[in-house]
Amino acid sequence: MGHAMTDQEINRAVQYVVASTSYGRDTVAEIITTGFAELAAMAATSSRQFDRPTLLEYVCRWTMAKTGQPEPLVREVLGCASRWLDELYEALVQAHPEWQQKSDQ
Repeated sequence: MGHAMTDQEINRAVQYVVASTSYGRDTVAEIITTGFAELAAMAATSSRQFDRPTLLEYVCRWTMAKTGQPEPLVREVLGCASRWLDELYEALVQAHPEWQQKSDQ
């Protein structure tokens, strides 16, 4: 599996969040698509290592800024989809072994 999320996986995450919350599909899809795309983009361009909390915090803030959605909504949606974010993060860490090295940086 490559480290980009497939549309199918994103759709599964969206369906899960829509079923678990009271939010509309369009809103959820926008937040998840934006957040996941940024996580993948960061991985493609960054050589810095990120721990998971830092990365998720960044993705939350980026998604809030890009979508204009309120923070509690973005956090709940991304929190609800965290299983998929975790899978993406794990795939990214495998693609960037240097992230796991806690060397002096």
